[in-house]
Amino acid sequence: MTTQSVNQADRKLWLAAIKPPMYSVAIMPMVVGSAIAYAETGQFDGGIFALFLLAAVLILAWENLSNDVFDAETGIDVNKAHSVVNLTRNRRLVFALANLCLGLGIAGIVAIALIQQDPTVLAIILLCCGLGYMYQGPPFRLGYQGLGEVLCFFSFGPLAMGAAYYSQTQSWSWGSQMAGAMVGLSTTLVLFCSHFHQVEDDLAAGKRSPIVRLGTQRGAALVPWVCGAFFAIAALALVLGIFPVWTALVFFSLLSAWRLGRHVTRYHDQPSRVFNAKFFAIGFHFWSGVLLSLGFWLSV
Repeated sequence: MTTQSVNQADRKLWLAAIKPPMYSVAIMPMVVGSAIAYAETGQFDGGIFALFLLAAVLILAWENLSNDVFDAETGIDVNKAHSVVNLTRNRRLVFALANLCLGLGIAGIVAIALIQQDPTVLAIILLCCGLGYMYQGPPFRLGYQGLGEVLCFFSFGPLAMGAAYYSQTQSWSWGSQMAGAMVGLSTTLVLFCSHFHQVEDDLAAGKRSPIVRLGTQRGAALVPWVCGAFFAIAALALVLGIFPVWTALVFFSLLSAWRLGRHVTRYHDQPSRVFNAKFFAIGFHFWSGVLLSLGFWLSV
């Protein structure tokens, strides 16, 4: 193998480790929540939005890096070449970097609380961080009990959306919470679909992920139902007049949902083919979030 091919392989591993597309799950609640705030109240503070967005990305970086550290402790990532811990072979350094990201992210949220003289957003984000730690960190490791998806739904859905909306308006709304449930479902699909190709490693490490509990076939059959629930919430909000008519644009993301469901249904029991299911889920998460946000912006 040539030096060039080795370098290319290393770059691919580092890209897989950094997971750039995954940061959509941190960005989208901020984008959608701020769009709803603007549509409902006419308020939008670009500085608060940018600060919150940066803080959200940093906090997700903490979660991703610390997840690699905690998984290295259990041995579940022994075959995961793109684990940051496996790439650096320095667990302590990765953990220190993770905590630095967390500290900087929380500092950004503290700044928002000080600017607005209101600790509400800080309290919500600290709760989200607590749930994130319970998902992966000892002694809880709730993700190993198959509860990670529940924590993910609330952290990246109603809680994150509520925080984003509140940061712009210092108030609450049914519209933001219904959209939060939608974004929570699409984010949960990303985590859920990341388990299909890891069943053997999860079993070996004692991790009872939802796919381990359900089996790959029943897990795959559940994906279209979750997508259906996402669109059912959108339809209900439109019928009740909670969402403006323009938000019907979100139904154009049905194609992404269909591609995701087809992919996991076809390859659920083939790890070498289904390993990228989470990227199909990220595609659905991204496009549905963008279209929903666009619908709210256009309604102004």
